[in-house]
Amino acid sequence: MRVQGSLSRQLLSWQLLIILVLLGTVAVYSVAQSDVAFRASEGRKMLSVAEDLAATETVRASLADPYRRDALPILAESARSLSGADQVIIADARGKVLTSPDPGQRGQPLPLGESSVLRGSAWVGEISADGTDTLVAHVPVIANDARLVGVIAAGRNTPDLLQGLREAPENPLALLAFAAFLGIAGSVLLARRVKRQTLGLEPQEITRLVEHREALLHGVREGVVGVDEQNRITLVNDQALRLLSLPQDCLGHDIDSLELGDRARDVLTGRSDGVDQIVLRKGRVVVLNRMPISTVGAVVTMRDRTELVDLQRELAVHRDTTDTLRAQAHEFSNRLHTISGLVELGEYDELQRYVQRISHHSEQWHAEVTARVQDPATAALLIAKSSLAAERGVGLRLNEGGFLGEIDEELSADVVTVLGNFIDNALDALESTRDAWIEVELRQSDEITVVVRDSGPGVAPEIVEEVFRHGFTTKAARGGERGLGLALTRQICRRRGGSVEVHNADGAVFTARLPWEGA
Repeated sequence: MRVQGSLSRQLLSWQLLIILVLLGTVAVYSVAQSDVAFRASEGRKMLSVAEDLAATETVRASLADPYRRDALPILAESARSLSGADQVIIADARGKVLTSPDPGQRGQPLPLGESSVLRGSAWVGEISADGTDTLVAHVPVIANDARLVGVIAAGRNTPDLLQGLREAPENPLALLAFAAFLGIAGSVLLARRVKRQTLGLEPQEITRLVEHREALLHGVREGVVGVDEQNRITLVNDQALRLLSLPQDCLGHDIDSLELGDRARDVLTGRSDGVDQIVLRKGRVVVLNRMPISTVGAVVTMRDRTELVDLQRELAVHRDTTDTLRAQAHEFSNRLHTISGLVELGEYDELQRYVQRISHHSEQWHAEVTARVQDPATAALLIAKSSLAAERGVGLRLNEGGFLGEIDEELSADVVTVLGNFIDNALDALESTRDAWIEVELRQSDEITVVVRDSGPGVAPEIVEEVFRHGFTTKAARGGERGLGLALTRQICRRRGGSVEVHNADGAVFTARLPWEGA
């Protein structure tokens, strides 16, 4: 059971309270304005009535002669009726009431308050008597010999709150009633609209949702980025900051203004759509999924797949090894069949020359590789790729001026990855090409330079930069993700502070430079 009412009832109650306070303030202000106007206008009017009556010769004569005061009640009532005053009182020089609309007041002292009338000067002010506030004008009656012979008091009862509102200019009661109607109707409509916009959720439920959202955003291992329709970041959690290397103050920034790669910008802004989009970002392989939200923007979730990609690369190495072994087995099988045929034909001299020839070629390639490449992993890669190239009818050779000495294991792994990707890319480009060849050049100075040339058609000038983007490939996809090898090569070179490029010279020439700390 809820202690508080629903959101709409709470909102309506607060709106009505605000309206009542505003209406009360307006009413008080209207009454105050009406009271000021009443005091100004009625005070002057009552003073005029009292002065006219005090200046009447009959009144002066009657007050001066105690035996001629019978006409005073008639004169006072006549003045009251003609002026609209609530009371007109005549008192003698000592302030004793001689005539009054209230018979019980006759013979009693005239309520003077702070009046200075007995000192011979007129006065206008408010006097309270018997719980009633009255606006009174006191005027002295002066005889011909300048003596004070009496006092004239003309008064008007001060209106109460409702009477003041009724008598205020422009009828404020009607205006207040109309304003109250508009305020209540608007409050009801506003409460309903807010209820619809909050999907019927109450404040406690909204608070719990916000708390759960914050806990979810910062507790999950996946990164989350929210963008609006103008591609400004509206939401980001700690994991997303780490995976994309975003600045801490990225909220509110346009995605295109951040230092992100073209691939990451395309996925975050929706220019590149699809499921499980791969982005390479500062040594990390991040998988992104973008979900558009109508009229709001989009939410992008991301996962770190660096370890998975490393495992895939290791699997690819093992697959290449398997392919190489298969190619070597195929090559050995063909050689055995040839040897078997020569034996059956009795061509022993040709058999001897054939065995010497293939043995010399294999030993020559091994000797050439081991002489110019002292890093075991790189040498093993070249020997293995030679058999794979031979199976595809492609000649693999080393540049005569190249040399690679011993290097550390981490750099060796990067060199193997870069060289393997270059050779695989060249083999794919030379597919179905006659008299094809691949030349590998390795140089070592203050940096390791890997150059791979091929006799293929080369790279079109307009896509020279595009070939290193993730997802770009000139080959038809044969199942699985394509275009990742050269992108990883560029990522490795950039991580080490090196570079990678391609140009055409009777075929494609791929060049990678990796700084070497052991130089």
